[in-house]
Amino acid sequence: MTFESAPRIYLRAAGIAYLANILLGLFGESVVRGKLIVAGDALATATNIANSPGLWRAGIAGDLVMQLLDIPLIVLFYLLLRPVSRPLALTATLFNIVQTAVLAANKLFMLAPLLLSAEYLGQAQLPSPLLASLTAFSVNMHSHGFGVGLIFFGVTCLIRGHLIVKSGFLPPLLGHFLVAAGVSYLINSFALLLAPDLASLLFPWILMPSLIGELALSLWLLVRGNDTEAWKTRLMSIKPLEQNA
Repeated sequence: MTFESAPRIYLRAAGIAYLANILLGLFGESVVRGKLIVAGDALATATNIANSPGLWRAGIAGDLVMQLLDIPLIVLFYLLLRPVSRPLALTATLFNIVQTAVLAANKLFMLAPLLLSAEYLGQAQLPSPLLASLTAFSVNMHSHGFGVGLIFFGVTCLIRGHLIVKSGFLPPLLGHFLVAAGVSYLINSFALLLAPDLASLLFPWILMPSLIGELALSLWLLVRGNDTEAWKTRLMSIKPLEQNA
C-alpha cells in the first residue's frame, strides 16, 4: 500500500508521530530541564543533575526519539505537499533535515554534565565550583544549539504553512497557524542569539503560537487527514510535468 493509494492512513501515522514529538518536547522542556535547571545558579543546576541522572537521561532519550520520529515525518510531509509545489516541498524538506541533524548533535551537550559528574563526583560529595561552571557552560551551549536548530525549523514551518494555505486539500487556517509558528520560532531564536535579555522576557510565551499551530496540525492529521480527492487531483496535474522533467 503506497502513500498515493491511501494517503489518509499514512497521515494518521504522521499525526501520531507529530503529537508524540510535541509531548516529548514538553516533557524535556518542562519536566526535565524546567525542574533540574535553576536559572542563574550553576551550582544548584549541577547538583540537581548529579542527584537525578535518571531523569536527565530520560530527557536526552526523549529528545532523541523526537529526532528519530522527525525522519518519517519529513518524508510524509514531502509526499503530502509535493503536489502543491515540488521545489518548495523539497526546500522545506532540506531545511527540516538540517534542523534535525543540528538538534541530534546538540544532545552531546546534554550528555556532558553526566560525564563530568561521573568524572568528578567520586572525589567530592557535592559538585565543585569548577564542575558547576562546566555544567552551566554545557547547558547554555545546548540552549543556544537548540535555538540555532529552530531557525531552520522556523523556515520549514513558513514554507509548509504557505503550501498548506495554497493546497486546497487542507484547511488554510492550519497553514496560517503554521506560518505563525514559524515566525515565533524565528523571533525566539534570533532574540536568543542577538538580544539574550529580550529572549528571557519573551520565553516561553513567544512559543505559544508554535504549540498551538503544531498541535492543531498534528490533531487534524490524526483525526481528519486530508481531502483525498482534492489531493489526488493536484497530484495528477503534476504527473506529466514530473515525467517530462
